[in-house]
Amino acid sequence: MRVGAIVLAAGSSRRMGGGDKLLAELAGRPVLSRSLTAFEECHEVDDLVVVTSAANRAAVAELCSGLSKVRALVNGGRERQDSVWAGLSALRGVDVVAVHDGARPLITPSGIAACIARAQDGTSVIAGGPAIDTIKVVDDGERIESTPDRAALRAVATPQVFPAATLRRAHEAAQRDGVLATDDAALVERLGEPVLVHDLGAPNPKITSPQDLLIAEALLGVGSEARTGIGIDSHRFTEGRRLVLGGIEIPGEAGLAGHSDADVLTHAIIDALLGAAGLGDIGAQFGTGDPRWKDGDSMLMLCEAVSRLAQAGARPQSVDATVIAERPRLRPYIERMRMRLSEALQLDISAVNVAATTAEGMGALGRAEGIAAHAVATVRVRRAGSVDRDTDV
Repeated sequence: MRVGAIVLAAGSSRRMGGGDKLLAELAGRPVLSRSLTAFEECHEVDDLVVVTSAANRAAVAELCSGLSKVRALVNGGRERQDSVWAGLSALRGVDVVAVHDGARPLITPSGIAACIARAQDGTSVIAGGPAIDTIKVVDDGERIESTPDRAALRAVATPQVFPAATLRRAHEAAQRDGVLATDDAALVERLGEPVLVHDLGAPNPKITSPQDLLIAEALLGVGSEARTGIGIDSHRFTEGRRLVLGGIEIPGEAGLAGHSDADVLTHAIIDALLGAAGLGDIGAQFGTGDPRWKDGDSMLMLCEAVSRLAQAGARPQSVDATVIAERPRLRPYIERMRMRLSEALQLDISAVNVAATTAEGMGALGRAEGIAAHAVATVRVRRAGSVDRDTDV
């Protein structure tokens, strides 16, 4: 029996705050690299097809370069189902097909082999386990209609293993009938074919957000620690520009001079975050030589900074910032600033504090020549020297 595998790596990563979950670093290695290595090292798998996006094709090709089982790298489609079909079309001469989400990096060679072993007699098998939470069925208004018996519910994941001919028939039938499903098992079920759930007995989470990376690292036995960074920034007033602080436009005031929108509060926070994560400063990461940030939105810059922290295995925990300005009066805008900043930082608003004070008439700030901001940020960072316990369970 020849076994082929399709690893899906064409997702949009909408919840990663601007970064790509598949290329994000997980305990020193990209998420996708871990998934691919598990299939490469599984003796039961003969052929491997990787489905990627056009934007990430070069990066994914580099990750595949040292893998002997990769037979093809193909571009995915708009929907997950389209991507599976693209991968299936690239597989030739296999009897069994295993489909896996590349964003599930904790899968192990033995876990893959166990699912394949249960599919030896032509049965379809998918990874899953008992539902831990109580599940409610609700109507369009979120009113609960029923509570299914949890004992009969299973939370399913990947890999999902099928006879190749069965999976092809299922996809062809779905295309013919205009059916879109969230996993391949649902398409096979439509044919009336039996599908078994196999409990891997080990965590198999899907990475969808920066928080998931920290959870996955904890499951791998990688420790983390809290670190603190300090950011300070200042800009002069200048005519003909909007005044933006913390992502909020302050009407009726002269703006600040700077390469971007000169949001001094957001810039100080970015510097504090980068410093805590050991990633330099705002000048090194978003320098004036980069035309993307010319008159650019500093809130987008903050989102990008959070993404770069995630790539380095770091996540914001809290921010405390103070704006120093003789004018304008900022108290009416502070809650809106906190809300905008918390959204960009992916934090609860209670973890983001903004205060305002004056320079009591002293110095350039006291003469109202500009505005300054100080920020302190706490981030959780993967501990240096942590051992990556990449065990095969």
